[in-house]
Formats: sequence, C-alpha cells, structure tokens
Amino acid sequence: MKIIRYLLFIAIGVLGLAATPGNDSRPAPKENGLVFVIPIDGIINPSLTYVVRRGVQQAAGDERVAAIVFNMDTDGGRLDVTEQIIRLIQDIDVPTYTFVNAKAFSAGAIIAMATDHIYMAPGSVIGDAMPIMVSPFSGPQEMPEALEEKMVSAVAALIRSAAQNKGHDPALAEAMVRREIEYVIDGEVISPSGQLLTLTNIEAERMVGEEHRPLLSLGTVADIGELLDAAGIEYIEIVEMTITAGEQFARLIESLSFLFLAGGLLGLYIEIRSPGFGFPGIIGLLLLAIWFWGHHIAGLTGVFELTLFLIGFGLLLVEIFIIPGFGVAGLLGILLMGGAIVLSMIDITPPDGPILPSDIDFVYPLRMLTLTILVVGIGVYLITVYLPGIPIFRRLILEQATDKASGFQASPDTTELVGRRGFVLSALRPAGSAVFDDNRLDVITQGEFIEAGTPVEIVETHGNRIIVKRQKPA
Repeated sequence: MKIIRYLLFIAIGVLGLAATPGNDSRPAPKENGLVFVIPIDGIINPSLTYVVRRGVQQAAGDERVAAIVFNMDTDGGRLDVTEQIIRLIQDIDVPTYTFVNAKAFSAGAIIAMATDHIYMAPGSVIGDAMPIMVSPFSGPQEMPEALEEKMVSAVAALIRSAAQNKGHDPALAEAMVRREIEYVIDGEVISPSGQLLTLTNIEAERMVGEEHRPLLSLGTVADIGELLDAAGIEYIEIVEMTITAGEQFARLIESLSFLFLAGGLLGLYIEIRSPGFGFPGIIGLLLLAIWFWGHHIAGLTGVFELTLFLIGFGLLLVEIFIIPGFGVAGLLGILLMGGAIVLSMIDITPPDGPILPSDIDFVYPLRMLTLTILVVGIGVYLITVYLPGIPIFRRLILEQATDKASGFQASPDTTELVGRRGFVLSALRPAGSAVFDDNRLDVITQGEFIEAGTPVEIVETHGNRIIVKRQKPA
C-alpha cells in the first residue's frame, strides 16, 4: 500500500533528492534502438503523472530504447504535478526530446525545459508560464501581491533549474514566468518588459550569439519521424505509448473531481435524513464509487483508502442510528473518511531514487477537502431549509401521504397530544424518542438537532408522526 511504503521510506531516514544530471552529462542515444513516445496532452493533472510514470517505467524496462520523445500539446496545469513529472524525466538515462506539436504553455513549457532537446511543429508555440490562481467556481482569479510574488518566485526558480540542468538558457526560461523581465539577444529585444515571453516555432529556432546557436528549438519538423532524422538518431522502430480508455476516463474524473466528491457526500447526507433507502443514496454511492475508481485508475487510490472510507462511514452510521449522543465513534468516522479522501488525492508512491517528505503535497488535497466540506455544508443548509417546501422532494421527508378529508384514516388521531410537555429520551437527529407523562413516544423535530434530556413540547401531529420543539424558557 502507498502509505505503508511511504512510511517505510521515512523510517529508514531517506533524506536525499534524486541526483540531477548536469549540462555535460546528457546521455548519448543508442544506435539502431527503439524510440519511445509518451503523450503529454490536455490538462496536466495527477492522472497524467501516472501515465508518464507508466511510460517511463515501460521504456526503462526495455534495453533497446534509444530515446524518449514527449509528444506535447497542453495549455498547462497543476504545479505540483509538473514537479513530479520533472523528477521522472530527470531520472531517465537515455536522451529525452520534447516535440511541441501544437502548444506548450505554462506547465508544458516547464516540462519541455526539463528535456534534453526541443523541436517544434510548424505553427506551434511555447511559453507563458506565469502561475495563476484558479477558482473552481469562477475560473482564474487575481492573486494578492504578496502571494503572487511568492508563487512567481517559486515557479521562476523551478523553470530556471530545469533549463540550467539541460543546457537551455535560464534567462529565457525565466522571461516566460516574470513579465517584468526584458529579454534581449544580440542587442535585440526579444521580449519587452511587461510582457511574458511566448515563442513561435520560427522565433524559437532562430540562431543567436557568437556561437550561432538556436534560441530554444533545434528545428521545425512535421512529425516525430522527421524529428529523429533531424536529431541524427538511428532507430528501428517508433513505439507510441497507448493511453487506455480507463486512463482517459480517470483524467476526465480528475478534471471533475470536486463535483463527484461533493455530490456523493451530499447524496449520502440526504439519504441519511430520508426514510428507507432510495434515489439520493444510490446517486451518492454511485458518485463516490466513480470518484474512488477514477483515482484508483490514476494510481492514487488503492484498497487501503477505500477500506478506510467505508470503515469511517460505518462508524458514522453507528453513531447516528445506534449510539445516543455524538461521541468517539462519530468523530473517528469523520476523521477516517476525511483521511481517506485526502490520501486518495496524494501521489506518495516512492520513485526509484530517495525522496523528501516535502515531495508529498498535502496543500491541494486539504484545500479540495475544505472546499468540498464548505459546499456540502451550504447544500445541507439549503436542503434543510428549502427542500421540504419543494413538491417534487416531499417524498424524501417524513410526511403523511393521505389525509382524513380524503376519507383515509391510516393512523390513530393524536391531535390531543398537541401542547404536552416532556423531555428527550434519545437525541433527536431529527427523529428519536421522548417521554410525556411517563409515556414514551417516537417523535421528530422540524430539522433541528436536540440533545437527550432537553425539555420539549409537542407542537404538531399527523397520526403517528409527532413533531416537537424545544420548550421556551418560562
């Protein structure tokens, strides 16, 4: 299990980062070998890390592989995922190439800088790697000045390091992140101050300097075969990594992760508040099952996380329906469910080299969990206040289906109980029991939680459905 392997690494005191190759240590391609192609397309999210890792491991397991080409077309994505992919690329012991077949923006540009060589397709572009803050509700947001400088500084250092390690121009790389930098080559302003650097394939391959070297791209090529010919690599076959349908679905789930998780938890809440087991519970379980399955396909969730969540959910049900009050079982259940959700969003599978605990990013999972709890809380409030008044949802609450005026008498007349006072015997969530004049009755509140021992008054009856509220102080 992932968490056990991670704890084992911590226990033995592994404290180093994987060694980073220098500029003069680029591996030479093998002659007459295979060329392995790994796609990096779409949004760069955690499920893509799994795809890249699988491709790198598959290539590393074949001694015939002469080079690895990353076929790139992306608008960018998450920074933590970008760092993980860069570490995977740094561990490769054969030449690495980036083929920008359309665009390499943001995180894509940073990953390209981490490869040995870059080629671009006609009409392709690369650059604009400034970090942005994205809200799941309203898209990109303007960051506070202090936070923006902190984020920009970190990303600038990351892209400079990637460029330096592979022999690319670190000043050019940083100009893709910092808009205040003026990038000048041979006295010509390539990117003026106040503008992020973005290069077309023609601009990226222009020759600069006394040594007459390419600015960034080694050339414009139509496809990967032409790239290999331009690079002078002799190969016998190009092997393109195939992304399975499950992996594609996992990437879709990851992009909608928040909606699946919040919807699933909200569905379970509605089911707990409703009599019997019906549509909300089925939808809630289905959404959570899809969420866990997608993260499992992406290599993030295993049996451990799913078991942890189910145990937590079971303890919560025991607390609600069996144990009076709210104590250890309910709190432990909530903690286990939250822990399982957080672990399911963390990639803690140790790579081949040693790792630091700082490699584990808890910020995104905790932020996502907090946001989910906030949205579920808002949903719970709206459901409690407004749901009973919506005709289509009235079947979800405990309401009598027939009335006396229609000629039905499905339960005894209990109207004489209105106004009686007693005390709560078992906590009302919202249903439970109370005692009135030494008679124990099953009662329900109007949605509020009432602790055991609290004085209550019967305010309304519908046959066997007896509604109570707290007694007002005398």
